[in-house]
Amino acid sequence: MTEINKSSPKEMVACEICMKEIPISEAKSDEASGYVLNFCGLECYAKWQSQKTEPEKDDVEKG
Repeated sequence: MTEINKSSPKEMVACEICMKEIPISEAKSDEASGYVLNFCGLECYAKWQSQKTEPEKDDVEKG
């Protein structure tokens, strides 16, 4: 009798920017305000960084 070795399915997470599903082992992550954010690569991480540093429209209008 032959036993089939079934590997467990990889845990997947969604990129915070493009929402692409990626294996958790391949994700780039950053901790922000107590949360862990996952990114599929440096492009999405850089995009998130630039969004984080831009002032909110409401803040500009109020100031």
